[in-house]
Amino acid sequence: MPEVAAEPGLVVEEPGTGFCGAVIRCEAGTVTLEDRFGKHRVFPLEPRGFLLEGRVVTLVRPSAAPVRPTRTASGSVAVPAARARVARAGRIYVEGRHDAELVERVWGDDLRVEGVVVEYLEGIDDLPAVVDEFGPGPDARLGVLVDHLVPGTKESRIAQAVTSGYALVVGHPYIDVWEAVKPASVGIPGWPRVPRGEDWKTGVCRALGWPENTGAAWERILGSVRSYRDLEPELLGRVEELIDFVTTPE
Repeated sequence: MPEVAAEPGLVVEEPGTGFCGAVIRCEAGTVTLEDRFGKHRVFPLEPRGFLLEGRVVTLVRPSAAPVRPTRTASGSVAVPAARARVARAGRIYVEGRHDAELVERVWGDDLRVEGVVVEYLEGIDDLPAVVDEFGPGPDARLGVLVDHLVPGTKESRIAQAVTSGYALVVGHPYIDVWEAVKPASVGIPGWPRVPRGEDWKTGVCRALGWPENTGAAWERILGSVRSYRDLEPELLGRVEELIDFVTTPE
């Protein structure tokens, strides 16, 4: 029965609850774990109480308080001096430039380690032709992130048409990726409702009393994002799902 020091950053699973997270604190008799979404759970340090890479282990309190490892913006433990991997044949496509910049801001370090390139489409109307040209296969998986993917929409019909064993289309419910940034992080009470028929981004600027310059507004929003904690779970889960899909071998 191996004993493992509960060093900060160690990722383990508590099998009774299925909760998986990184150690952030270890005190007398307990360990605190943090999952990808920032949720904390405290568990007792019981014999054979955790799984580490599928092995049953006993966590023990570290002999000394080490320096906590640096985390990437996505919440992953940073790999010291990690070199970017040669790009995979697989890709992740997102709808527009803002989506790509937000994914880079939070998951950029992880994507470089995994060798995953993110490209943007400028909308998804031509997605079926893009997927046909890409030709997804066992060694070249394709993941696509779509805005406002809700049942009955044009986006949902296009997504259904191109989804296959090697092409995965997922989405968030927001009209635009701006809404996936938590209002509190931006310093606003909430994302305003914009009347139907009005340009959404311009309407947001107008309702918030910002200059009607959507480029400047986006710079303000993106600048408020420092880590995954600034994003809504509905986006976090979908991007993680795409990264897992593209990097999972056949």
